[in-house]
Amino acid sequence: MKIAIASEANHVTEHFGHCPEFVIYTLENKHIVSVERIPNPGHKPGFLPSYLNDLGINVIISGGMGQSAITLFNQFNIEVIVGVSGNTRSIVEQYAEGTLVSTGSVCHQHLHHEDCH
Repeated sequence: MKIAIASEANHVTEHFGHCPEFVIYTLENKHIVSVERIPNPGHKPGFLPSYLNDLGINVIISGGMGQSAITLFNQFNIEVIVGVSGNTRSIVEQYAEGTLVSTGSVCHQHLHHEDCH
């Protein structure tokens, strides 16, 4: 299983589309077996869900995300977890333990609300 976390300096960012990088954790049997960092290739409407799908991502975790992006991730059968904050490794460990919960918080009003795709 591959989990991508929208991050900056090992912390979950508030908005996935404008994060500096994604930290990708690969889990096997609930254990982290690899960690990779990839720079955000840029925020263009509809691009990131397809891009992360092509990388084999199964789960995307972020502080916030717009409904359009959530819908696109769902079309790729990628689980979306939003409303998360904290250290990326700790967040992945919580996910593996089954204790990480999405708030379902969707971006509506913030600096990039027109770009929530």
